[in-house]
Amino acid sequence: MRTQVGIIGAGPAGLFLAHLLHRAGIESVILERRTRSEVETTLRAGVLEHWVTDLMTELGVGARMRREAHSHDGITLQWNKARFHLDIAGLTGGRHVTVYPQHEVLIDLIAARLAQGGVMMFETAAKAIDGIETDTPSIRFRSGADGEQRVLHCDYVVAADGFHGPGRTAMRAAIPGARQHEYETVYPFAWLGILTRAPQSWHELIYANQHDGFALCSTRSPTVQRLYLQCDADDAIAAWPDERIWAALQDRLGYDGWTLHEGPIMQKSIIPLRSFVCEPMQYGRLFLAGDAAHIVPPTGAKGLNLAVADVLVLSRALAARYHHNRQDLLAGYSDRALRRVWKAERFSWFMTTMLHRNDQAPAFQHKIHMADLDLIRTNRATAQAVAENYVGLPFDD
Repeated sequence: MRTQVGIIGAGPAGLFLAHLLHRAGIESVILERRTRSEVETTLRAGVLEHWVTDLMTELGVGARMRREAHSHDGITLQWNKARFHLDIAGLTGGRHVTVYPQHEVLIDLIAARLAQGGVMMFETAAKAIDGIETDTPSIRFRSGADGEQRVLHCDYVVAADGFHGPGRTAMRAAIPGARQHEYETVYPFAWLGILTRAPQSWHELIYANQHDGFALCSTRSPTVQRLYLQCDADDAIAAWPDERIWAALQDRLGYDGWTLHEGPIMQKSIIPLRSFVCEPMQYGRLFLAGDAAHIVPPTGAKGLNLAVADVLVLSRALAARYHHNRQDLLAGYSDRALRRVWKAERFSWFMTTMLHRNDQAPAFQHKIHMADLDLIRTNRATAQAVAENYVGLPFDD
């Protein structure tokens, strides 16, 4: 097989890249180890930055999002039994965020890509990436449990296959040690997330830090809610029966004159939290995008948005290479992408440390975080900085 750009992974980075390349008249093939059903039914929350929703509309994949998603002009911060509405729209010139689950985004992207005649190979595991220091890189892959190993020849390889995928492995093996750096922070707490069939409790997301930790209240639909609470990083799901979950949520989200609606819990899971960045994000003809290059804790709602930002930068560089024979944008992809990555990492770290209780940290830090929250409440410049980061920073062309 041959194509211009070989893409490993049918997550947000891989699928958005395929659409962006198609718009630019560049061929691509996506290899995805999971089935289409697994990709489309893996439930993950999604808060889309303003520019991402605009991009989906430009690409012709935003119709269902516009019908079904919830646009939010702000978020609610809660601490010490007080609530504060952060007016994102008012602080950012009318911009807003859109709550639309990630798997719904993927459903839309997959359907549209197949309708375009795009080649997407599900149940296809990339086994190795060869020749990334040459002009003829390739991906060795196997389809199905007993499929014959085949090769996808391409001009460039984009690994959008997550933290444990072969893309990052190939990058680590190829780059000389002195040029490769990985930065990581593993947080001593995790999120316990639930999906519950219950009526909406609040009109926008609530981020709370009170009593014994963090909680988040968000809406999936008028009858289905997504809720999270902080737990220990080594907790087992069995340690959290439904009664304990609701008691913790009621305690941390409690507010006078307000009720958190309860209902049957349809799904629950524990999500570890980490911050991670791999530098550089390219070597030879191999490029990393999304979780293969960086991971953020979900507190700042940056994961999907950052993956899309990577491939927007990369697609422009590939278009310049194919249409104008310019190599400079491809050569500068990593540096350009990392400027945005580190800003998102900083914001996600700030939101995470401010809104969680860390028993391993001194009490002094807890007081600082309470001061941060109060500064957002009382200082417009601070509030505006948080709002601009939350809704999505502009691209610095």
